[in-house]
Amino acid sequence: MSNKLHIVSLGCTKNLVDTEVMMGRLKNFELTDNNDEADVIIVNTCGFIDAAKEESINTVLSLHEARKDDSLLVMAGCLSERYREDLMEQIPEVDIFTGVGDYDKIDELLQAKESRFSDEVFLIDGAERVVTGSSYHAYVKLSEGCNQTCSFCAIPSFKGKLNSRDLDSIAREVKCLVDKGYYDFSFVSQDSSSYLRDQNVKDGLSLLIQRIELIEGVKSARILYLYPSTTSMTLLKNIAKSEVFHNYFDMPIQHINDDMLRMMKRGFGKEKTLELLNYMRSLPNSFVRTSFIVGHPNETQEMFEEMCEFASSFGFDRMNIFSYSDEETTSAHEMDGKISDEVKAHRAQILGDIASEATKKSLENEVGKELEIVIDGESDEHEYLLSARELIWAPDIDGEIYVNDRTKDEDLEFTKVYKAKITGLVGNILTATVDNA
Repeated sequence: MSNKLHIVSLGCTKNLVDTEVMMGRLKNFELTDNNDEADVIIVNTCGFIDAAKEESINTVLSLHEARKDDSLLVMAGCLSERYREDLMEQIPEVDIFTGVGDYDKIDELLQAKESRFSDEVFLIDGAERVVTGSSYHAYVKLSEGCNQTCSFCAIPSFKGKLNSRDLDSIAREVKCLVDKGYYDFSFVSQDSSSYLRDQNVKDGLSLLIQRIELIEGVKSARILYLYPSTTSMTLLKNIAKSEVFHNYFDMPIQHINDDMLRMMKRGFGKEKTLELLNYMRSLPNSFVRTSFIVGHPNETQEMFEEMCEFASSFGFDRMNIFSYSDEETTSAHEMDGKISDEVKAHRAQILGDIASEATKKSLENEVGKELEIVIDGESDEHEYLLSARELIWAPDIDGEIYVNDRTKDEDLEFTKVYKAKITGLVGNILTATVDNA
């Protein structure tokens, strides 16, 4: 088999980790950005909502149009898993289909030129990865699946129940990455605050924090995707006490109206949600990110306005806004009271503007502060500007900082952490100068 590989990872960072595992199994291949010269093309798809499904299918078909005649086109991941029979029948352009259980066997599938959907849960344990996008930051997956029954979410129907990795397995992976020079980590799963609950451990994340703090070389860490009803005050206090884990809280609450939270089957009401959020916000140097869904069945104008008022007044640092997607296999799919696409789009625009204003206020609050930043490389804006981020921020999603490299007598090093003075805000990008190299 010839050995040029073009690989595309769509969707979330959890998908990215799985893509990196496939790259680890295919290290004998030469990566190419030109899909028309690739011998193997792999698309790791997302099957979460309609927009993601459409992007996945369009990506596969567009890559097929430009590929070599003798190349192999592989459709992997969540969308392939969720609609395996339909896709195999309707997209004959794809040579190999595989789902979410065989990432570490992708080399075998290519060799055999066969489709495969394993019933086993893939938990990475021991699988080698080729970490992409950074030489100092890596995502670490905590678990697969989810035990929640949110009305709008189809993920448990094709990802299965919660299946946590062993703490030893995670520690080994982090130690291996540290040995390769990585020092900043984002721990991710569908419901991170439920980690180890399937093994009858109530507060597994607190155990994770203790374990990771023992690994020499880990300088920075954050946990992504806390679920309100499984996040305890004990966990939040343990994060606050940690010298390694930032006070970074990504908790997608989805709504704030009590009736809507019940319809969404979130397992938590407004009062308890506010208790958690207010504690997070009270912590020093905290960063609070959330997500909202507009247009869920039976969302009234009054419910929406309550969410807008809360979103604009709480003081979130970042917000993601999603329009409800009517997904089969979910309980919301069977509900009456569907909201029209026009109303959903209008509400998403309104809440999106509120989210943009919240981001602007959060960034303005950073001006004048001295913060830890990490230099990622040269900026796309100007040859004298370097691209950086606050060390507490999650890569790619929380923002960028421009650093003027010409303010120092010596060159600043990429991937190194510096103390910097935030000097201004241009659009949605902070500017900074490094005080001590």
